[in-house]
Amino acid sequence: MNDKDQLKGTTTLGLTCKDGIVFATERRATMGNLIAHKVADKIFRIDEHIGATIAGSVSHAQTLMKYITAESALYRLRNSEEISVEALATLTSNILRSAPLYVQTLLGGVDSKGPSLYSLDPAGGVIKDMMISTGSGSMVCYGVLEDRYSKDMYVDEGIDLAIRGIKAAMERDAFSGNGIRLATITQDEGFVKFSLEEIEQKIKELG
Repeated sequence: MNDKDQLKGTTTLGLTCKDGIVFATERRATMGNLIAHKVADKIFRIDEHIGATIAGSVSHAQTLMKYITAESALYRLRNSEEISVEALATLTSNILRSAPLYVQTLLGGVDSKGPSLYSLDPAGGVIKDMMISTGSGSMVCYGVLEDRYSKDMYVDEGIDLAIRGIKAAMERDAFSGNGIRLATITQDEGFVKFSLEEIEQKIKELG
């Protein structure tokens, strides 16, 4: 994950659960074969009810996150209500189509229609799905998700699965590593990002 290379190194995932969304990523940022940073944060709070993950160019990803965070806030200010997840996914797609950015984004949240999750590619393509993984470790991650994911699982179960998926990717993908970041979005609590201590405790509980 860097400013020059395209979508090579990283692993992110998003899960749609009955009561919310789970996001998880690892923390490594690479420049070719160099581990440039070991504390990269690839999960972003966009609004109280929407979050996103990024894979790709750091500068492009940060620019896109600033754009859509501002647009979501402006929508809330102008309309006195929150923007829907689908509407923000469409807006993000339009931004990417007008000025392609080397970033793949997972955008998800909970609104009046319930939980929803979208994948957006650098050219603005947008796909809604129940579970999605991006980046160089995604093939390994999908192996875990395909085996264990169920659309009927709740967020608590999704957290455990997300940790298992990222851990598996870190074991086999050289571009993924240095720990896990985790966030959930539910109707009751909104966007919640877990502390490193909380994640470590979850990992210990999973054995």
